[in-house]
Amino acid sequence: MRVRRRTAITSAVATLVAACATARPAGPGAAAQQAVPAGNDVDITTDGLYRYIRSNGIPDHATGRFPNRGNPHPISPQNHIYRVPLNPQEASRPSPVGLSPFGVALNGVPFDPGAAEFWRNDPNSGWQYEALSGAVNLGLDAANAHVQPSGAYHYHGLPTPLLSGQSPQAHSPLIGYAADGFPIYALYGYADPQDPTGGVSRLQSSYRLKAGTRSGGPGGTHDGSFVQDYEYVPGLGDLDECNGRRTITPDYPDGIYAYFLTDDFPVIPRCHRGTPDASFQRDPGRPGRPSGPGGRPPGPPPRR
Repeated sequence: MRVRRRTAITSAVATLVAACATARPAGPGAAAQQAVPAGNDVDITTDGLYRYIRSNGIPDHATGRFPNRGNPHPISPQNHIYRVPLNPQEASRPSPVGLSPFGVALNGVPFDPGAAEFWRNDPNSGWQYEALSGAVNLGLDAANAHVQPSGAYHYHGLPTPLLSGQSPQAHSPLIGYAADGFPIYALYGYADPQDPTGGVSRLQSSYRLKAGTRSGGPGGTHDGSFVQDYEYVPGLGDLDECNGRRTITPDYPDGIYAYFLTDDFPVIPRCHRGTPDASFQRDPGRPGRPSGPGGRPPGPPPRR
């Protein structure tokens, strides 16, 4: 099976999409909207085992202005090649996302929640800044996205332009695939995960801010500036520690484990329930560039 789309953003369409995107307040340092520098180009193919997502990483919506004060990198076309299993399986235990992409949207833009920003610039400090907290100006635009040094545009939070057509009376449409192959939805799911006739609800994560003050590191109250300010409380919300659950969806009427983006932390999941494909791992030789086994992208079926 093959799905291909190319989208050239005209100024009129860019203006309309920008208006949708700016309906939600942008993060600190967000700049005025601008049209993307090239057309969106994404190609999704499958074989008997895998789904392959090739893209140039250019979104199908307007973006903030890059470079900007908080993000000095211009957007440039990429050569993203991601691979996910067609029949994903849950692993014996969750695995942390770390600083690799969690997954990829259907428009070919990665979901990449973690920020490479740490207290005192020390990755070993145990205190990682939360990208959406505003504690560090990352220059995020109204789509909660910005640009890596490689020129790769990526989402740190809710991709608001992709959600503008959602209805609170309907289950979320499929918006992407996680690195382990499970589907990604946003905000709305069935109130009863096993009964699609029981209505729809806005799903809640099961994380909350820790009480009191930090016992070390930067000190101060747990105010959400750091990822470590949050704790998972089983049963607090609708979702598990990976912001997912087993559920029926319109795309999987027999049920599947599915992830949901949420309003509150973690917004984009921070762990995988299955085994992430190596094509989402960072290439240490090219910051911001995922790679396949051996430092190379995986081998997808040839283009036809």
